[in-house]
Amino acid sequence: MKQKIQEIFNVWIADETEDYSGVLSASDVAGVIYQAAYGLRNKAEALPNAADTAFAIASGTKLFTGLAICKLIDSGKLSLESKLGDVLPYELGQINRNITIYQLLTHTSGVGDYIDEEAEDFDDMLAALYVKYPAHLWERLDYYLQMMTDLPPKFEPGARYAYSNSGYVLLGLVVEAVSGVSFQQFVQDEIIMSCGLTHTGFYRLDALPDNTALGYMEDEDTGEWRVNTKDLPVIGGSDGGMYSCAADMDTLWRALFDGKILSPAMTAAFLTPHVIIEVDEAEGTVESYGLGVYLVKEGDKTFYFIMGVDSGVGFFSGYYPATKTVVSAFSNTGYQGASLLFDELPALL
Repeated sequence: MKQKIQEIFNVWIADETEDYSGVLSASDVAGVIYQAAYGLRNKAEALPNAADTAFAIASGTKLFTGLAICKLIDSGKLSLESKLGDVLPYELGQINRNITIYQLLTHTSGVGDYIDEEAEDFDDMLAALYVKYPAHLWERLDYYLQMMTDLPPKFEPGARYAYSNSGYVLLGLVVEAVSGVSFQQFVQDEIIMSCGLTHTGFYRLDALPDNTALGYMEDEDTGEWRVNTKDLPVIGGSDGGMYSCAADMDTLWRALFDGKILSPAMTAAFLTPHVIIEVDEAEGTVESYGLGVYLVKEGDKTFYFIMGVDSGVGFFSGYYPATKTVVSAFSNTGYQGASLLFDELPALL
């Protein structure tokens, strides 16, 4: 198994990039199967990445957001049918107040997206956003509302699936309104601490702890690598921006599937495919979304994954129930593409 996984990782690296920097990891119930670190977490000081280095996970954060909401549902403080306008104390502008928590969790709310990944001019829109709203000011979730409330809806709630960063920002605001603490503090207390995660958190880009990778972006004209501190919010929110490491992702996946985070009924709901994203008849696979996690079903087997892409950030982590295996890939030099991990690992695991 170790040799086969190593071969898959090696082919992936050779196919995707000549300059991979990050950590690749695979583990099962017995422990680490294969783990390797590449490149530097700090280029200026030539500090190498290590197996326990923490990396930004971008939209991988949405898994934590989904879990936070579902914990509040478990505690009776919220329901999947709760309406946004009944929970949030803010003026929501063009955001439909009748959108439900379920629709936000499953990316079916239709809310206008402040970072619209379906837009053809996505890169230009993102660059303009950071000019208007400098990254060092993105400290509180309510700061995001000014970017969202004037946006027209994309479609009627429940009409279809459309990946939504705005939707998950709103979920973070729901967590704050219901719990009475900041979203980051709720996740720290109720998920990170309760699961025993040791190198996971909402770290400030301008105050990263030891053994945490800086994110790098390569200038296309000069080839110079620069740190991504002006291209990401200074502290992560409910749609992205957390940091984590390979061991913690292993711990988190097992805690989820062992029923240590949510109740049995809520765990089942969280891992249920609620909305179909894509059907690949040639490959015989169906990709869908749960309440904060992706699912891919092939035949009678299903694997679960999360991923994140951002400036100087690339992340993938998946759980394969048939062999109880966790596979994670972190990068601090941008998106590396996870196609081989989708194509080859499910057949093996």
